[in-house]
Amino acid sequence: MTPTEKLRALLAIEQPVLLAPMAGISGGALAAAVSRAGGLGLIGGGYGDAAWLDEQLRIAGIARCGVGFITWSLERQPALLDRVLDHGVPVIILSFGDIERFAPRVHDAGAVLIAQVQTLAQARIAASAGADVIVAQGWEAGGHGGMRGTMALVPAVVDAVGDIPVIAAGGVADGRGAAAARMLGAAGVMCGTVFYASTESLAPVGAKQRLVEASGDETTKSEVFDLVRGRDWPSGPWQLRTLSNRFSERWRGDVEGLRASLADQQRDYASAQDAGDFDTAAVIAGEAADLVRGVAPAGDIVKSLVADCDRLLASGH
Repeated sequence: MTPTEKLRALLAIEQPVLLAPMAGISGGALAAAVSRAGGLGLIGGGYGDAAWLDEQLRIAGIARCGVGFITWSLERQPALLDRVLDHGVPVIILSFGDIERFAPRVHDAGAVLIAQVQTLAQARIAASAGADVIVAQGWEAGGHGGMRGTMALVPAVVDAVGDIPVIAAGGVADGRGAAAARMLGAAGVMCGTVFYASTESLAPVGAKQRLVEASGDETTKSEVFDLVRGRDWPSGPWQLRTLSNRFSERWRGDVEGLRASLADQQRDYASAQDAGDFDTAAVIAGEAADLVRGVAPAGDIVKSLVADCDRLLASGH
């Protein structure tokens, strides 16, 4: 059985394409659309909002979708894991933290546990802790990530974790990236940026348009948006990748100045979000922004990516 065949069997999917569980973006409608197209939709549980999760699971309906959590945040409210497992969610993905505490509960519920990692050391720890699948996330990804590139990280993780299927994430937005990931030994891919601009995404229309018009050259990694959004991220190389805008350019070189005026800046930022002002509010996207050329249904994105990947792998080009 090839790695891709094993992944398909483990996740009960037809296509080795996963939706990244983007917090506040990957809701029930988007996750269901990816799953209906043969991939696996993952609802972004993010920082933990029980009512929001309940609503998105309701919207997803009978579609077979998973849920993703930020592990250090889940440690503060572990009942959320029981909540979604009791709902019958078949796949859980944990990122940015130790999965050992949660692995037994996930497996006892009969669910598949995916661990997202950003280093080789984390991959080995996740494998020992019981991860069924490992996502190797390169720093090209939108949102939070580490410091290693996808091209080098993926084969290193594949070599380190034995028979555990590895999924490539970070910079993959079309069939070329998916084919490259498969050649590196990945069983499949997880994509976020390309689905951010999908029809079913919860991103505001103005944010989607910014992404469609952007280049990967225009992304930046910074802590400024976490500060102004009140996200208490632990120390580490987890800075948020977003499109650059006037706000990030103003503050990324003066983080202490931002901290000194944080209350005022948080108030103004919240107003900008409400108004759809993306010169201030963040558009969380990765270096694959160049490959997002329009707003499209998620199912069409999956089908196009898979068709191009399969064609390239079959032709050897």
